[in-house]
Amino acid sequence: MKTRPLTSDDRVLIRALRVEKGWGALRMMKEFPSRQWKRSTLHDLIKRIDEIGSADRKRGPGRHRSVRTPDNIAVIDELICSQEGQPGSSKSTK
Repeated sequence: MKTRPLTSDDRVLIRALRVEKGWGALRMMKEFPSRQWKRSTLHDLIKRIDEIGSADRKRGPGRHRSVRTPDNIAVIDELICSQEGQPGSSKSTK
């Protein structure tokens, strides 16, 4: 059986149950069996809530988008247009 990731509503509910009622992972699984939460997923989220007080996901460490800067876009726009007085001097966008 494939499990689905926690929705934002699930995260809000889990945080509320943990902070306001002090419930643990097993209690949440018992009270909401239709949600089909995995114990390890709940445990990890509860641990994050206890440590930082939030159930939000951290932003990934992926590479920053540095190619599409306004300066680079302006340079490319200038290159793909024909130069004044020199017809046919435009470059392909490829």
